[in-house]
Amino acid sequence: MNRSAVATYFQRTTSAAPLAVFRILFGIMMLWSIIRFATNGWIQKLYIEPTYFFSYYGFEWVKPLGSYTYLLFILCGLSTIGITLGYRYRASILLFFLSFTYIELMDKTTYLNHYYFISVLSFLMIWLPANAHFSLDAKRIPELRVKEIPQWCVDAIKLLIGIVYFYAGLAKLNSDWLFKAMPLQIWLPAKYDIPLLGSLFQQEWTHYAFSWAGAIYDLSIPFLLLWKRTRAIAFILVITFHVLTGVLFPIGMFPYIMIASATIFFSPELHERVLAKLRKGTSFLKIPKAEQGSYAFSSDLVKKTSLGVVSVLLIAQLLIPFRFLLYPGNLYWTEEGYRFSWRVMLMEKAGYANFKVVDPETGRQFYIDNSRFLTSFQEKQMATQPDFILEYAYFLEDYYKNEGIKDPQIYVESYVALNGRSSQPYVDPNVDLTTITPSLKHRTWILPFND
Repeated sequence: MNRSAVATYFQRTTSAAPLAVFRILFGIMMLWSIIRFATNGWIQKLYIEPTYFFSYYGFEWVKPLGSYTYLLFILCGLSTIGITLGYRYRASILLFFLSFTYIELMDKTTYLNHYYFISVLSFLMIWLPANAHFSLDAKRIPELRVKEIPQWCVDAIKLLIGIVYFYAGLAKLNSDWLFKAMPLQIWLPAKYDIPLLGSLFQQEWTHYAFSWAGAIYDLSIPFLLLWKRTRAIAFILVITFHVLTGVLFPIGMFPYIMIASATIFFSPELHERVLAKLRKGTSFLKIPKAEQGSYAFSSDLVKKTSLGVVSVLLIAQLLIPFRFLLYPGNLYWTEEGYRFSWRVMLMEKAGYANFKVVDPETGRQFYIDNSRFLTSFQEKQMATQPDFILEYAYFLEDYYKNEGIKDPQIYVESYVALNGRSSQPYVDPNVDLTTITPSLKHRTWILPFND
């Protein structure tokens, strides 16, 4: 593509309706998520009750706020209403991004791919004029009310969704998934009590069929959604796939978020019809209809900044999942470069970590009861992920320094089983973990994976 073609593309406009519908659906989905989180008691259970929280590298300063954590969730919930209505949209989406991302950074234990997706997507939406159509902002500010927006504003969301699917599909192209049907061979038989399908999940051929179908689905669905002739059948596949995964696995709102997100691939005419019906149902809001006009950024600098930030974000999403190539060893064993790479439900790890504290001055040594400091959920996550193990060792070092041991040494005896294999030693038990400096460098203290 030459420079002229690129310039022509960025001057192209399209209907503002798809982005408006996407904004409304996104706001509703996020409001539902926050309400669901609160009503299930997860704020108390995950962010109030634990006495220790695992941090992301570089974000150690982000911690739960005690009882004010509830206020954080309230602000996050209120921002979703602003997003849905398109009221003070920029402030609302910015507040949502900051509050939601802060919540996710409070404890690494709760990491899920779709939480990361929501943070990335909400950051992207900060830079898009999603309030230019069918919004209270467009009612309040007549000059904002336009029928068309730049094409790249809609395509940016399509590209992000396409990256999530396609990279999830690429990640499935490994021997465990394709030739051992792992970890579905572990997970599906446990679903024996699902009506009609329970007996089917006991069959080995079903595990292989689901594995291969999942990989083909992820690799092809973005292209099927893009092509007009296959879009309708692709959307049926999206609904079928995500409803089924929602029934089978505890992945919360992710299926519904992806179903709602896929609607942006449909034609502007369909979104206009949706908004027309929505306008009738919300006539009390008296949102005027935009008849003409194209969105204009407030200045050339704002336009270039928005386009620049969106471009960098999308390029980063294309590159970050491949950072695992910088590390030796098995990715699923070391987990170096695993997070933030759209690897969805690809492994089943189980293990335990038995920590030993040694006082070098006296030679006294003793083992730790992890349940003194961690919840069962935190302990389960910690036992199989090396950065958790190292962080917990540092916590123990600080704790026992305060208990009077001048320079405690922390060792761990750990075993991990990956995707149905036999359990094997995970961390070198002879390494004093307090001598390891946390960094992004290769972790030489993880023992080699014997397949």
